[in-house]
Amino acid sequence: MSDPTLELKAPPALKPGTMRIIPLGGIGEVGRNMTVFELDGKLIIVDCGVLFPEEHQPGVDLILPDITSIRDRLDDVVAVVLTHGHEDHIGAVPYLLRLRKDIPLVGSQLTLALIEAKLAEHRIKPYTLAVKEGQVEQLGPFSCEFVAVNHSIPDALAVFMRTSAGSVLHTGDFKMDQLPLDGRITDLRAFARLGEEGVDLFMVDSTNADVPGFMSSEREIGPTLDRVIGQARKRVIVASFSSHIHRVQQVLDAAQAHGRKVAFVGRSMVRNMSIASQLGYLHIPEGILVDLKRVDDYPQERIVLMSTGSQGEPMAALSRMANGDHRVQVGRGDTVILASSLIPGNENAVYRVINGLMKLGADVVHKGNAKVHVSGHAAAGELLYCYNIVRPRQVMPVHGEVRHLIANGKLAQATGLAEEDVLLTDDGSVIDMTDGVARVVGGIECGFIYVDGTTVGEITDDDLKDRRILGDEGFISIVTVVNRHNGTIVSGPEIHARGFAEDEKVFGEIIPKISEALHEAVQSGPGSAHTTYQLQQIVRRVVGTWVNRRYKRRPMIIPVVLEA
Repeated sequence: MSDPTLELKAPPALKPGTMRIIPLGGIGEVGRNMTVFELDGKLIIVDCGVLFPEEHQPGVDLILPDITSIRDRLDDVVAVVLTHGHEDHIGAVPYLLRLRKDIPLVGSQLTLALIEAKLAEHRIKPYTLAVKEGQVEQLGPFSCEFVAVNHSIPDALAVFMRTSAGSVLHTGDFKMDQLPLDGRITDLRAFARLGEEGVDLFMVDSTNADVPGFMSSEREIGPTLDRVIGQARKRVIVASFSSHIHRVQQVLDAAQAHGRKVAFVGRSMVRNMSIASQLGYLHIPEGILVDLKRVDDYPQERIVLMSTGSQGEPMAALSRMANGDHRVQVGRGDTVILASSLIPGNENAVYRVINGLMKLGADVVHKGNAKVHVSGHAAAGELLYCYNIVRPRQVMPVHGEVRHLIANGKLAQATGLAEEDVLLTDDGSVIDMTDGVARVVGGIECGFIYVDGTTVGEITDDDLKDRRILGDEGFISIVTVVNRHNGTIVSGPEIHARGFAEDEKVFGEIIPKISEALHEAVQSGPGSAHTTYQLQQIVRRVVGTWVNRRYKRRPMIIPVVLEA
């Protein structure tokens, strides 16, 4: 297995008849899934999702795939194939279509409905092609056959690409629930048929590759939800992904069984459940829904709130409830159910919400203390089954952190694949396939594109570093006025600090040292060679050294030297 962290050289020019594969997101991380395939001058994109920021990325709203390498090639894109409707697979589509609005979107009925609603908020009306399992579409030089797979959202699809350079089966996100709520299982018969035809490269979901055995069935969650809702004394608040239609269906069924009304909380929850209901994926019992504004008209023991915010997102409904700044005021006797798994990196945010809710007196039920969620991704046992059914020539683990990718690669080897036929890659890796054989041939620069308010790509890692310093270490500014003609300090040094020390008297011992250092510099003679910038750097060094030695801190230091 190749090392995914290995620094790669620039790729060679693409040869005629060779297909190039470049993952631009989702490799080495859980989110922002996007892979570009190029053949005969045409591009096809599989998924275009977002990654949600972690605590060390303050102020960031979303993180997008880095499309710099194809930005001037968008006219060559024949389609964006969307495997399913989760944000980490469709969330970046609006930002891509801002650059070219008529890129065709291909996906299942529900997936396209979800992305169309999202695009309407961006005032973009897309070109779409709805496909079903078993359907084959010729998209430029790519013949794409779609295969039903089971996931934590209905209507998910894998895609099998037949090309002159070889064949690729991309699973998207999937698991092998044998008793799914909607009866739509992963089509292993189709996987076996494609395996018989010949799968040159199998691109496989790795998210749960390090989890032994098999995932439990979604049906096992229903009794737990029913019991918790039935035993609750007051209101029940259930937090889940706004696209987890199966989980919402289970909550609706349990609420009806215990005579409770249900209100949807959160704009995306209201929007997605409306779409799912209209298309027949969600069955809402007659008279069970009430508007959030009317929940106070009912006794608390007759209400269930279905909310967003299961990952501790700061602006989501549940986080605001925990902070006490939502119209829904959580109180003693309320029951909160977090019906989701923890996305890596979100643990601290989720536990902060749990602590906040418990401090308000709520009983919090989560995956750690009750069976209220099962993952939507195949565990190791399921992946082994797939490898043995498909018998691919080569494997490229996708969708997961490095530990997941490596675990998935080892599973593939355990079923008989040679080490060199397991391609461990990273975002920006370049894989070329010729005559059905894929090899990593280089890499391209592939960073994070940050969405911050209305700006896209303007915030850099250096900006985030500055924000972290400001948040963790504080800010010190030093203003000094000097007279360069006679070499004297006219005013200052005047020090202001934020987030460093409550009492600015602590700077009394450093002010004389700043004055002395500046005095020595400007006294080297009228018209000294020291520039204003050099004087500022002198101040920065003096203050930085003192702060580090005295307080073991590294605040942001902004020296300002003005000339009188």
